Amino acid sequence: MIRTLALAALAAALVVPTAHAQQATAAKAPVNDSMFASAAASGGLAELTLSELGLQKATDPELKKFSQTMIDEHSRVNQELTTLAAQKRLPLPRAADARAQFCAQSLAGLSGEEFDRCYAKAQLVTHMDAYGMYEAEAERGQDRDLKAFASKTLPHIKDHLKMIRPLARKFEKEHSDDARSDSERHSGSEKRSDSERRSK
Repeated sequence: MIRTLALAALAAALVVPTAHAQQATAAKAPVNDSMFASAAASGGLAELTLSELGLQKATDPELKKFSQTMIDEHSRVNQELTTLAAQKRLPLPRAADARAQFCAQSLAGLSGEEFDRCYAKAQLVTHMDAYGMYEAEAERGQDRDLKAFASKTLPHIKDHLKMIRPLARKFEKEHSDDARSDSERHSGSEKRSDSERRSK
């Protein structure tokens, strides 16, 4: 009986580390370099489309400045990726994906403060997606050159996030404050109407 329990305990002790090892291996599974190149190219084209729209339509000077910086930096990154992919004979998309095109089309129909707020949010989401994608390739890519490209580009995307995050927060806060003020004004006018009706 004791021997059976000892063997069961030993078996359990062996199984647990193995399960943890399998989880760790799964977490660090390699990524597909070709898929990364394609997704990064599509994302880069989307970023250019978005930033060109921001340069044309943004009313906030900081957003305009950010848009120009993104056009300059993402044009360079896109060119580096195109050259690298050509050397490796990896096909790249020639246009942004449908989601990015729809986002740009939606933003194009906005103007003024509403455009600035939605544009800042779109830039934040786009760069968060890009950061996760480049980080995965930098850590788990198999192709040495693509992995190096992702590692070199990652700090720039991190800088872009640092630039856009406070802007997105600022516009969201202003929008929330305006919505609250409108709600309070509406509530105040309803109260006045009720009191006027009661006084009659």
